[in-house]
Parts: sequence; C-alpha cells; structure tokens
Amino acid sequence: MSKTKERTPDTAANGVPPQGRAAGPVAPPRVSARRRRPGMIALSLALIAAGGAGVAVLLLQVGHRTQVVTVVRDVQVGQVLTEQDLGRASISLDPAVKTVKADDLGSVVGKRAAVELKPGSLLTASQVTKDSLVKAGEQLVPIGLKPEQVPATELVPGQKVQLVHVPAQGETAKDSSTPPESIMGRVVKASKAAPGTGTVVVDIATSANDGPTVASWVSSSTLRLVLDAQDGS
Repeated sequence: MSKTKERTPDTAANGVPPQGRAAGPVAPPRVSARRRRPGMIALSLALIAAGGAGVAVLLLQVGHRTQVVTVVRDVQVGQVLTEQDLGRASISLDPAVKTVKADDLGSVVGKRAAVELKPGSLLTASQVTKDSLVKAGEQLVPIGLKPEQVPATELVPGQKVQLVHVPAQGETAKDSSTPPESIMGRVVKASKAAPGTGTVVVDIATSANDGPTVASWVSSSTLRLVLDAQDGS
C-alpha cells in the first residue's frame, strides 16, 4: 500500500502560499549609514563662508556711490564755465579717479576750461583754471596753418612753440649764415582742420611787444610754427 506524502498546510504544491492567508511581514533592506568625512565638511563650510564674504564685499562696493560733477555740453578751451555747462551724476567711483565732487560744483563755476570739455565726461580739477589763458603782458595772435604746415604731433594748450620768420615766396635769405629770426610763443587753442581747405587756426600767446611782429609775419605768409621739445624729451 503506497503512502501518500503529506503536504504542509502552509505551502501549496508550487510553493505559493494558499490564497486567503496573509504573507508574513517583509523586513526593509538594510541601508548602511555613509561614513561622514570631517575634512569634506570643513572644506564645504569654508567655501560657503568665503562665498558669503565675497557677496558682501560686492554689495558694499555696488552700494557705495559718489555724487560727482559731469560735463553736459561742449566747452571750448578758455571758456568760462557756467552752471548750465555742468551736471551731477551718481557713480561707483575708483578712489584713484580725482573727480570734482557734486558738493564742490560751485567752486568750478566761473573758472576757465584749461582743455576742451566734451558732454558725458567727468570733470577733474586739472581741467579747469582760475587764471586767464592769456596772461598779463601777453597778446593772442591767431595763425592759420595750411595742411602741410600743421605738425603731425597734436597741438595742445600750454605747448611751447617758436614762431620763425622765413623769406617770402621768391625771396632768398640775405645771409644764410645768420639764423632766421624767431619769437617764442605758447599754444592757447588749436581748431579742427577746416572742411575743404584743411586749414588749422592756432591761437598763440606771445609777449605784447612781439604780438605786432607776429601778426605782420602772418599777413605776409612768412611765418612757420616750430614745436619746442617737451621737458625731459
């Protein structure tokens, strides 16, 4: 008589628990805790602190603005400054830039422009002067220079020049061993080249005694302008 193998009541023939019976609780997978590295934590904290300090410095720089004087319209060399020529602006300013503070605007009104001023530029103390560009005992003589007589070096206010008397066209020097007569002068202003002709007009300050002589050389076209070398060159 064959014996029948008894089946356990908890397991079916295919190993699947019989329906209607709840499976036992399933334990969650064990996750091993990551080992913390103190060095990485310290580095992270240091980077965060450095980034915060950088942002703070940037905010302070952006927030620190200075009221300065600006130029709002063209001002020619020697022209007296008025309030209408100037304005105010609030900017982040490098301490190395020596501008005129907005509170000092009144101190520059009435002074003369030592250089040509352009709209949109910041005004500095070196660009204005309380002195007249033509000093006492001097005269201002305008000299027209043809394109071939204009130096390649830019003529700027205050530049020293020599006004040389040359023979008139068709004439020759009486004594070639004698240097030509010359008179010292100083550039006060130089215009832009005139359209079409290219002529440049230069205002030259000379002594009151030499002014008439220079004017006569100009009228006879016997004057040439020579630049003096700057100090130290």
